[in-house]
Amino acid sequence: MQSKKLGKNISEVDIHTTIEGLWVLVLNQEYFLSHEGYPWFKNATLEQLYNVEFLHGHHLHWPDLDVDLDLDSLENPEKYPLKFIK
Repeated sequence: MQSKKLGKNISEVDIHTTIEGLWVLVLNQEYFLSHEGYPWFKNATLEQLYNVEFLHGHHLHWPDLDVDLDLDSLENPEKYPLKFIK
């Protein structure tokens, strides 16, 4: 017996957290955002992390954290040499 697939995944972005950072799955591509490279996420609550919007087909926005990331910056970090400095 095989189960029917009910419904569909309506979330455009899937977030998984680890002690080292977070994994972001969007458009069937997975990205790892380490706390070292993306410190805005280190002390964020789960509610803040999971409140992410996928805009214009290429832009991730965390409104509660005021963080915006373009997918191109995750796919081609060498093109974006500016880094966060404490």
